[in-house]
Amino acid sequence: MSAPSMSALPWRSAWTLAKRDLSARFKGLRLLLACLFLGVGALAAIGTLTGSIQHELSVRGRTILGGDLSFSVWQRSPTPRELAEMQRFGTTSTSFRLQALAVHGNRSASLSVKAVDSRWPLAGELVLADGRHVGAPPSGVAYLSEGGAARLGLKPGERFTIAGFPLKLGGLIASDPEQLGDGFALGDPVIVPIGMPREAGLTAPGAMFRSETKLDTNGTETDTGGIERLARHFKTTFPDAGYEIRTRDNAAPSTTRFVERMGQFLILVGLAALTIAGIGIGGGVSSYLEARRTSIATLKVLGATSGDIARIYALQVGAAALVGSLAGLLAGVLVTPLLAHALGTLLPVAGGFMISPVALASAAGYGLLVALVFAAPPLVRARSFPAMALMRARVSPLRTSWRALVLPVGLGLAGIVALVMVSAAQPWLSAGFLVGAAAMLGLLALVGKGIALLARRLPRLKSPMLRAGLANLHRPGAQVGALVTALGFGLSAFVLIAGAETSLDAEIRNTVPDRAPDYFVMDLQPEAAPAFRAAVNKAAPGPEVRLVPNLRGRILAYGPADHPTRVDDSAKLPEDAWALRGERGLTWSDTVPPGNVVTAGHWWGPHYAGPPLVSVDEKLAKAVGLKLGDTITIGVLGVERSATIAAFRRIDWDSMGFNFVLVFSPNALEDAPHTLAATISLPPGARRTNLLPTLVQAFPTSSVIETGPLLTQVRGLLDQMASAILAAASVAVLAGLAVLLGAIAAARASRTYDNVILRVLGASRAQLLALQLAEYGVLALVLAVVALGLGSLAGWAVMTQVFGFGWQPDWVRVALVLVAGLVLVMAFALGGSLPLLRAKPAQALREL
Repeated sequence: MSAPSMSALPWRSAWTLAKRDLSARFKGLRLLLACLFLGVGALAAIGTLTGSIQHELSVRGRTILGGDLSFSVWQRSPTPRELAEMQRFGTTSTSFRLQALAVHGNRSASLSVKAVDSRWPLAGELVLADGRHVGAPPSGVAYLSEGGAARLGLKPGERFTIAGFPLKLGGLIASDPEQLGDGFALGDPVIVPIGMPREAGLTAPGAMFRSETKLDTNGTETDTGGIERLARHFKTTFPDAGYEIRTRDNAAPSTTRFVERMGQFLILVGLAALTIAGIGIGGGVSSYLEARRTSIATLKVLGATSGDIARIYALQVGAAALVGSLAGLLAGVLVTPLLAHALGTLLPVAGGFMISPVALASAAGYGLLVALVFAAPPLVRARSFPAMALMRARVSPLRTSWRALVLPVGLGLAGIVALVMVSAAQPWLSAGFLVGAAAMLGLLALVGKGIALLARRLPRLKSPMLRAGLANLHRPGAQVGALVTALGFGLSAFVLIAGAETSLDAEIRNTVPDRAPDYFVMDLQPEAAPAFRAAVNKAAPGPEVRLVPNLRGRILAYGPADHPTRVDDSAKLPEDAWALRGERGLTWSDTVPPGNVVTAGHWWGPHYAGPPLVSVDEKLAKAVGLKLGDTITIGVLGVERSATIAAFRRIDWDSMGFNFVLVFSPNALEDAPHTLAATISLPPGARRTNLLPTLVQAFPTSSVIETGPLLTQVRGLLDQMASAILAAASVAVLAGLAVLLGAIAAARASRTYDNVILRVLGASRAQLLALQLAEYGVLALVLAVVALGLGSLAGWAVMTQVFGFGWQPDWVRVALVLVAGLVLVMAFALGGSLPLLRAKPAQALREL
């Protein structure tokens, strides 16, 4: 008797059947829901937050910059001709930026001074802590940050001095409109009248100050193209002036770069979470369909076609994927106000709920495409097999031809790659990450096959439990592949987090404080050097004092002398060529500076009197393709100076002393106005109570920076970054744990038949438990070694390539975290095995 013939079900009828079988609580598909919720939610929150920050930087660019254009130059003010050219196009406001030492009673603090004229600010308002909206402070008055006032023990109305110049505290700064545009500074900010630095002697020839002139076009230039044309016009008119010009569309470049880097890292974390979630999706769909294999076989016996089966269960999986993705999108939108509140003091983030259609669509697209790629294999497996094969699936596991997977998996992968290339800020980095994730999946798949093959070929063990545990690794229907992938990703995530945390801890706790000088001194006049050494030795015997010439200049051109490359003509600078952006510190020396090693060429030596020479950091040379014999042209105080490259150096940037990308022969720069910079390192246990007051009194126009508060500030910033990295990585760990639980649950479901047979044959519960622990123990120990390598490689890439830190993990702590991960895995395995011990053979056999 033949089975009744059925025509292909229409989609509406397939949905009716799918809906009847689909639990309202998505029983059996909760792992798919959880995985998509975590992955899509992470991507939605990340994309929305970074998009909001970039939008705010764009919208508030004019306020952050303080105008439409900013013209910045070191160690001089704009010339009357330069200022007149700026004023042709609108209103200008000039300010000075410098470091100086403030004193109140017996307290002192290094401050970042901003001296502003009466027209400041051209955009935005300065808000004080008492609620007043003010402009430039009147003569003899200063506005100081709350942190600076606390360090000096100051209250509004009290008097203090900066470089010996008396000032009255007129108020505490609550909000400076240009704070983000000003960037990182060594010391708390203080705003003073424009004439104060000159009257205090802080802008003498050679002093390290920066003038910044803001231009407000008064609405005559409203589009980006017009502002860019004004910037190019000024560069063309004054090609050798050495100005760094920023527009309102690039108001806070350092903040923008930080947001881009952190955003890219977070996107990679989201993609990692979604990749791990994909494994869980595949396992969850497999378990779901396995539980319904009898229903599928029955439908096929009744005449349902393979296409009907595909429609019914694809609709069920698709409905669950859609619900999980929508829940993730909602969670991503709801969590962004909390993230915005946490970052509000550091980055420009709009308050309230933020919705970015592009970010949400991208997150949903990633989620659904990943669901397609990982859900396709089990769906194709159930679709392609005849009813009898489905009935025998317990003892004769289903196999799927790779040809049947080419279309769905290929379409999903192509969609993911296309989405990465279209939406990612750095598409090639994201694409490389996806290739790495695929390679990791492939490697873990090979490890799984290797474990099964090794278990099959090992000699017969005497212990029946170990023998049975090893047999479980290669028996028909074994879930080794899913378990290896889940365990491999989960344990690798533990290693990554431990390595990143301890590496950052080493960066913060070890390298910086152990090698930093005790004091930095800036703007010391050359003729005061003997008196300075004498004062330091008298106040704190036995110090190590290093004095170096110091001035500012900008690299204008580089390369062969007959065909140099002008920096301003470069459309985009290489990533590692940061020294070409703006002005940099310059120095000269007869000898190789401490912490530097010549890697190519030769140093010029003492008393050199030939053509001007220069030594260049080898990283910069590699980034822009410099060779020995090429030339470097710099702009110093509006004058071009060129020198031939005689040597490349490797710089130990961790030495925390004075490190310069360019070091010249003395005859190249010593005639230029300059000051000296100094570092003071005291021997262990040396008294230092008299040193700072002595230097403040003897050299009031110099800025003395004690490294203790500075290192605390740097440590705080690195701690915040460490917290952000670990919080973001925890999303991937949560996804990994969800996948691990799902894999254990799937393995438990497929092993019920075996355990029931063993119970019928007389196996005790303790023996069954030992059997499960032996199997998981072997897997965990093997994968711990694999995870150590994979997690370390991923941690190295994150720390060195994304954030530019060193990779110096504490391997003991990494090993302890890995052991804790193994204990957690075994605990999960034990918890997952308990239902097997409680299963009643008669009931289980009836259900089978």
